[in-house]
Amino acid sequence: MARPGRGTRLPTLESIRLSVVIPAYNEEQRLGGTLQRVQDYLEHRRDPFEILVVDDGSVDRTTDVVEKFPDPPVQILCLPENRGNGAALNAGVLASRGEWVLLCDADLSTPIEDLEILEKRTDEASVVLGSRSVAESRVTQHQPIYREMMGKTFNGILRLLALVEERDTQCGFKLVRGDLARELFGELSIERFAYDVELVCLARDRGERIVEQGVRWQDSPNSR
Repeated sequence: MARPGRGTRLPTLESIRLSVVIPAYNEEQRLGGTLQRVQDYLEHRRDPFEILVVDDGSVDRTTDVVEKFPDPPVQILCLPENRGNGAALNAGVLASRGEWVLLCDADLSTPIEDLEILEKRTDEASVVLGSRSVAESRVTQHQPIYREMMGKTFNGILRLLALVEERDTQCGFKLVRGDLARELFGELSIERFAYDVELVCLARDRGERIVEQGVRWQDSPNSR
């Protein structure tokens, strides 16, 4: 179970339009820049928001970096040990209060500004997946070829088995309606790799509309 960090607060009556959930494992070197960019962008939009960082058992100063930011809007949750991306996102989503929840990587492989692209699809879907594999996507720096081929093969197998219809379930930039996100993550059982697949399957089993939207993406060689 995640233990509350410095920034965990009881819900207020304030309406939160967007919750941004960022899993972080040993991210002290770049997390400060990521949080500043996300906070500046969301403040410019003027809609109420919160940023929840989940420290996934880091052994560096990740938590210290987060605690330099004001609360609100930046909050920190801490897992006592490293459990994986799915577990970290689970803790953050279940603590969120937003009408919509954005899942976002700590390295900003997809820039936060592409949130606007996903939001354009929310009238037609409750789950909008950022994608590197549809027509509108733009990959500016590719992964090493072996990792890229592994990802494409993985998604190809999933589609062949009719587990998912989407071409890219692994991109870390996803926008989900808030109440639905909290319900889905409450049922999620996969804590590490492929939590995304379970998330999509759970949403589809509920009859929710899911769409893929191309985004910008660049590989981060030091991604954790």
